[in-house]
Amino acid sequence: MHDSRFWYCDNNGATTSYPKTEHWKEGSDCCSWDGVSCDLVTGLVIELNLSCSWLSGTIHSNSTLFRFPHLQRLNLAFNDFYGSSVSAGFGRFSSLTHLNLFDSGFSGLISPEISHLSNLVSLDLSTSYVEEFAPHGFDSLVKNLTKLQKLHLQGISISSVFPNSLLNRSSLISLDLSECGLYGRFPDYHDIHLPKLQLLDLWGNSNLSGNFPRFSENNSLVDFFLTSTNFSGELPASIGNLKSLQTLDLSFCQFSGSIPSSISNLKSLQILDLSNCQFSGSIPASLKNLTQISSLSLNGNHFSGKIPNVFYNLRNLISLDLSGNNFSGQIPPSIGNLTNLHVLDFSDNQLEGSIPSSVYGFSSLFFVFLRYNLFNGTIPSWLYALPSLVELDLSHNKLTDHIGEFQFDSLEKIDLSMNELHGSIPTSIFELVNLSSLKLFSNNLSGVLETSKFEKLINLAYLDLSNNMLLVTMSVHSNSMLPHISSLDLSHNNISGIFSWNVGKYTLFYMNLSYNSISGFEMLPWSSMNTLDLHSNLLQGPLPTPPDSTFFFSVSHNKLSGEISPLICKASSMGILDLSHNNFGGMLPHCLGNFVEYLSVLNLRRNQFHGTIPQTFLKGNSIRTLDFNGNQFEGLVPRSLII
Repeated sequence: MHDSRFWYCDNNGATTSYPKTEHWKEGSDCCSWDGVSCDLVTGLVIELNLSCSWLSGTIHSNSTLFRFPHLQRLNLAFNDFYGSSVSAGFGRFSSLTHLNLFDSGFSGLISPEISHLSNLVSLDLSTSYVEEFAPHGFDSLVKNLTKLQKLHLQGISISSVFPNSLLNRSSLISLDLSECGLYGRFPDYHDIHLPKLQLLDLWGNSNLSGNFPRFSENNSLVDFFLTSTNFSGELPASIGNLKSLQTLDLSFCQFSGSIPSSISNLKSLQILDLSNCQFSGSIPASLKNLTQISSLSLNGNHFSGKIPNVFYNLRNLISLDLSGNNFSGQIPPSIGNLTNLHVLDFSDNQLEGSIPSSVYGFSSLFFVFLRYNLFNGTIPSWLYALPSLVELDLSHNKLTDHIGEFQFDSLEKIDLSMNELHGSIPTSIFELVNLSSLKLFSNNLSGVLETSKFEKLINLAYLDLSNNMLLVTMSVHSNSMLPHISSLDLSHNNISGIFSWNVGKYTLFYMNLSYNSISGFEMLPWSSMNTLDLHSNLLQGPLPTPPDSTFFFSVSHNKLSGEISPLICKASSMGILDLSHNNFGGMLPHCLGNFVEYLSVLNLRRNQFHGTIPQTFLKGNSIRTLDFNGNQFEGLVPRSLII
């Protein structure tokens, strides 16, 4: 029995999952059983730790579990009691100090008897299922369980305002009320005096508002999460009082204003996430004092000005995300000191100048995102020499010169599109056996591209080389290449003759070959094709029959001729059909009227069709755009097409 909860057990380093109860033997001393602890004097069972024990089934109110009235600790976390509820039976454990039912499949109403466990020090009912308190149950729990040090109710529907009384519990060490449906305003009219509190998690309560809480200097807060709440206002200078803080996550809130310089007091801070808020102004230079920080996320705000040169001492940084702001100027040189960096994201800003060339020691960098900026000059050599690089995105800049040779084959995604790069595609790209996405569109790339070069790229799923000047030639050995390709765009290039590169026979979903000089196809073999754009080529002869799965099919502005075969009607999911600007003749097949459910655009403009328009179009069809101009049709337009 294995699922995600057992994976957590086996991978969090604290315990492993295995069926503990399988080793219990009837008639033997239960105090020796795995997961069972007894009082050394009385011999009574006082603890059951059956977490990660592969247990499943329903716990009924008459279960033998409730026959241990002297239990002090009960841990059933990470099992699968799907269909069970936290019933009144749990209220019988009057001596219980620790109850952990985390992610064990409980659902439904939580019995109010749980609030009778007045000796509880630690309560964790967190769930990934639908659980909720009975009316007034949460209020009773907060009122009666006065000894609580740990209260974790993640994912349980409380649907209540935040209880003020919790902020008076000086014994609280850990409070997790994330995704509980809390609403109203968080009490922020006085300082919070919870000297022992180390965790406060209010994540995911989207209707809970307030300002950033003010904490007294006498605090022990280590982790604070307000993610995806409706908190707003500016961060107070008193944030500097949180000197033990290691994690501060305010992402997806409504906070605004600038970052106070007092944030430099948070010398223990390791994770700072202020992403997707309304912050503005510049980054304070005092950020250089956060020498323990490993993850800094300021993306999705309105920060502006230059990125300060503050990274000399931040050698523990693993992830740096400043994307989606209004930063200008150049990348500061101290960025080269971040030798432990895994993720670098400066995309969607107004950064300019050259990408720094004097950068060394980025041996652990996995992701580099510099897209949508104003960078110019050449791509520096160090970006080709990162041994662990998985994804490189320099798209939508003004980079020039040739693309260099990549020295390692770890890359899975490359996007250099929308630049001013020229020359040929480097041979090293065709050695990147892990590559799944290659986007080089809208550059000035040229030269002969032989399709046989793609032979080693068996994992490639997305290929876009459009809007270049590539002369693509077909190899006779190309038929079995790119077995996983789903999207292929070679439009606006120099492809001529018969197109015979039959890649992705079972996987190709999107193909755009428009604006080339292709004269024909050996076949259209793609069984999963959705979008096939062949317009503005030199196609001749009869209409190639699109695959049955096709939704979008355009062959406009070609030299096709002859009658339309009824075989086209096998593509019953066709939504857009454009045959305009060709030399088609004859009468339209009557089966075109069968395209009732999806066909919204039918363009037959400037051909030589004649006869009547098929009367088979049914009332209630989906057609919104119809163009028959420049043909020789006669008779009436079917009423179903005009009403």
